[in-house]
Amino acid sequence: MDSQYLNCEVNHENSLLEKELLEEGVAQRLAEFFKIFADPTRIKIVSALFKNRICVCDLAKLLNMSQSATSHQLRLLRQARLVKYEKVGKTVFYSLDDEHIENIFNQGLEHILEQGGPSV
Repeated sequence: MDSQYLNCEVNHENSLLEKELLEEGVAQRLAEFFKIFADPTRIKIVSALFKNRICVCDLAKLLNMSQSATSHQLRLLRQARLVKYEKVGKTVFYSLDDEHIENIFNQGLEHILEQGGPSV
């Protein structure tokens, strides 16, 4: 960091910025929310749930994973309130919790695709 910023003694009227700064608890919750998107498997699950509710066994087949591993990821998504479930008989169907999840996902995807370059 440039040394001119380390010894700044000028009052820059930061009171307006302080009002805009997120409270610590809110910042922590938001960070936890975005952490859930940090796993490619969870990203795939969220994208699979955009249009349809899906049961664990179909998600497991789609992702080429065990039902146990798929259930674990769904549990994390459920705890973060990204997905919800509905039990129909003995089958549990998962869907996105609400339209915000798809909007957040699509905004991130749009941002990544805008950047261009080689895909990972």
